Amino acid sequence: MNKPAPFTENQVRYFNRCFDSWFNIAEGGKRGGKNVLQTLAFCTMLDVHPNKLHLIAGVSQTAAKLNIIDCDGYGMTNFFEGKCREGRYKERSCLYVQTKTGEKVVLVSGGGKDGDEKYIKGNTYGMAYVTEANECHPHFIAEVFDRTLSSSDRKIFHDLNPKAPGHWYYSDIEAFHREMQAKDPLYGFNYGHFTIADNLSIDDSKLRRVLSTYQKGTVWYDRDILGERKLAEGLVYRFGEENIADEVPDGGEYYISVDYGTMNPFSAGLWCVNGRNAVRISEYYYSGRDEKETRTDEEYCDAVAALADGYKIKSVVVDPSAASFITALQRRGFPVLPAENEVKDGIRRVAVMLQYGYIRIHRECRNCIREFGMYRWDGKEKEDNVIKENDHAMDDVRYFCSTIMQHKVRLPEKAEDGMSAEQKWISSRKKAMLGGRDSTKKIYR
Repeated sequence: MNKPAPFTENQVRYFNRCFDSWFNIAEGGKRGGKNVLQTLAFCTMLDVHPNKLHLIAGVSQTAAKLNIIDCDGYGMTNFFEGKCREGRYKERSCLYVQTKTGEKVVLVSGGGKDGDEKYIKGNTYGMAYVTEANECHPHFIAEVFDRTLSSSDRKIFHDLNPKAPGHWYYSDIEAFHREMQAKDPLYGFNYGHFTIADNLSIDDSKLRRVLSTYQKGTVWYDRDILGERKLAEGLVYRFGEENIADEVPDGGEYYISVDYGTMNPFSAGLWCVNGRNAVRISEYYYSGRDEKETRTDEEYCDAVAALADGYKIKSVVVDPSAASFITALQRRGFPVLPAENEVKDGIRRVAVMLQYGYIRIHRECRNCIREFGMYRWDGKEKEDNVIKENDHAMDDVRYFCSTIMQHKVRLPEKAEDGMSAEQKWISSRKKAMLGGRDSTKKIYR
């Protein structure tokens, strides 16, 4: 059996409270050890639980299996090594587990879509662990509460990645149980907050490297690193004179990135890449709506050809949904790459590359620079959405960074803009490490 790294005092206190609490929430940043901690608590209690039937869930069955059954080698199959097997129970995916109190059946369910709750109806579960619970559908979460009401020893575990403060989970779920706990200390609500600083399996040099991949002051840094609930609002990117180039590089590899539009703007950027640095040296931008005249795929191909004139283009990166335009480009002999089009990860990637100067925008790319100053989060939304305006050059920049530059850039070992907060974390980790090691003995006794 693999044993996780020693727990911090913060983690051990949370773990010990789980034994006297029926509802346990572990929230915090990425790589904070939430899944390992929750899975260990769930398995420890499963081993002696009187009920036979239990539930694990996530946004999908795959997520539940990855985060709980596998859990980077520290999941249920590790805890019950040689005592469990995957199988089917009444045509549902499950894990059969041999425990100190007999065989247990742990059903595996997805809960990300409205209607997923029907797959867990009709059963009483002794315990339920829902990973990334605030990504699941509210109807599914409500059904999990209902299905555990008559348990002999009711236990519910949720782990959360931070969302905007107005997210439904905080108002509809957490706030009520936190209020009940405040009224009655014996109510049984247990909340723990964790960050990457709680993960003692990550050494100091790796921690610095992880921190260097985030731009401070962004919603991603606040959520993923600090584990804070933050609303994505204001400008998406910090963009200033330091991100603008006045010189065109003498040579390098050349790429074109395209955001396709008919009535909406069509945006294409010509990039010159030298090693791990890139400059968007020229652009083509056309709005059919503003010009009151749409252009055909062939006319857009002419524009791309003009942009490429005099350069050997290694690839044209295009949103894969623009199928007819891609075909037109290929007929003309352009090498086309379908763009990586995940929005939120792509935005974070662009922000980091701007921060470290891996990408710059030539001053002549006026439409791109204009959009950087206008591209905003929709602060009225409870979910993270950008306002779908002034985003066409932003999309082609994101395609380029996600499809080309992420394979050329190795982010620095250490952030150059100061390490004061990180050094405090590292110092606190070293202090917590001693208490964590001593306190962990009671878990593995």
